[in-house]
Amino acid sequence: MRLSLLDRSRTRSGEPDSAALHHTLERARRAERLGYHRFWVAEHHAVPGIASGSPPVLMAAVAGATERVRVGSGGIMLPNHQPLVVAEQLAMLSALYPGRIDAGIGRTPGFTEPVRRALRSGGADDARFGADLDELRGYLDGTAAVTVRPRIDRSVPLYLLATGAGLAVAGDRGLPVVVGGPVLDDRAALQDYRNRAGPDAHLVVSADVLIGDPDLALSEAWALAAARTTGEFPPLEPPDPHRRMTERQRRDLDRALSRTIAGDEDTVAERLDALVERTGADELLVTSSTWDVDALAESDARLAAVLSGITGHVPA
Repeated sequence: MRLSLLDRSRTRSGEPDSAALHHTLERARRAERLGYHRFWVAEHHAVPGIASGSPPVLMAAVAGATERVRVGSGGIMLPNHQPLVVAEQLAMLSALYPGRIDAGIGRTPGFTEPVRRALRSGGADDARFGADLDELRGYLDGTAAVTVRPRIDRSVPLYLLATGAGLAVAGDRGLPVVVGGPVLDDRAALQDYRNRAGPDAHLVVSADVLIGDPDLALSEAWALAAARTTGEFPPLEPPDPHRRMTERQRRDLDRALSRTIAGDEDTVAERLDALVERTGADELLVTSSTWDVDALAESDARLAAVLSGITGHVPA
């Protein structure tokens, strides 16, 4: 069982966006010291609560700030980019940091119509996504008609961020997948992926995990609830158990909290054991965030120790 981190460069109320990027770099250095296997960043455009809009640029900064941890994306949203340009970016990163670069590839376009127009994105299209994914693989594997520069000795590993439909796409291509949310309870879909992928199957389970005061989870849960009301994902705010909210916001908040694994070591270990047993996960990708950066740092350290106890070895 490998333990990895996805940091979305969450902004915080009262701080400049640049602070979120510096927090990401600090977290990456810490994750490396703690023995995390991968450190991934995200792609979100024109979202007030997230400062990361260009994964390759942030990946370069993270790789330059660390020495050993694998660096990747969770993910690069292929509908927003030309496959050749993505391949060139990944090839350059791999040439600069050989053996350390991953690429999580997703199919989600911009969240709103104005952002999709600004990205020149046509929206989600399964057929086009499959073709673009195959084109990207061809560039990275050196089998395409166009040779990507710089030439690299080994292909950059691709991971597909998948829902139900994406699992089949990944399985048919023998790609590892990253899954989270409701699909984690769909045993039939997960088994179908394994059947399709055969020996190449590799399931990375994404989950929000926080060790410490359960109220730490309120900051992110409230942001999700607020986004459903306003249509805009906001910066993190200090957790407020007594926040006044509408019934709909309360339902959305409770739904978000139910999907977060939070509490002390024993509680988290028990729920992680159940998650791994239910999904057959090969790797855990933690996506948690909270207002208190010191509490998040402590949670990352305690989680590494918990997983060491579950699996019998330090994450590697």
